[in-house]
Amino acid sequence: MNDIYRTIKETATATVTEKRSKFIAFAHPVSDVEEVKEIVARYRKEYYDARHVCWAYMLGHERKEFRANDDGEPSGTAGKPILGQINSNELTNILIVVIRYFGGIKLGTSGLIMAYKAAAAEVLTAAEIIERTVDETIRIKFEYPFLNGVMKVVKDMTPEILRQSFGMDCEMVLRIRKSEMPGLRGRLENVDTLQIY
Repeated sequence: MNDIYRTIKETATATVTEKRSKFIAFAHPVSDVEEVKEIVARYRKEYYDARHVCWAYMLGHERKEFRANDDGEPSGTAGKPILGQINSNELTNILIVVIRYFGGIKLGTSGLIMAYKAAAAEVLTAAEIIERTVDETIRIKFEYPFLNGVMKVVKDMTPEILRQSFGMDCEMVLRIRKSEMPGLRGRLENVDTLQIY
């Protein structure tokens, strides 16, 4: 189904040590770039004494919005391996931050890639991976006498009711799984004098 995506349920953390360098990894469920920026800024402040704060994120159920950052590590040795773990687990709406404390021994390019990859893999092992549905919302307006017809459709198809107001004119905002939206629309269009937005 194209209306299901995989993400993580809540924040997870893991630590990996490689030749005395310490890699602390955090995975966060995120919904937009602003949230990503806030979380990265928070880690930069909290771990101000760390050598590097590297990260990667993937957003959207189609998995088309992503970015990776090496934060001063040699190009492609940190952000890319982190993003690689997000991709190999087919996750989205996720941010992984890996903080490195230098242990005095240089790891080299391949050593860095392996260490960042291991830290990202470890934090994903610690995280609970869940499936979510891609949902759509619909706003409907109708006159009060048609409330019973609308409520029958709502009862049968069980969309989530986000907002509702009942007076002479009634309004409801409903959310339902993307694949079920055409059915909901079709049923609601059969209720007289209903306006769909």
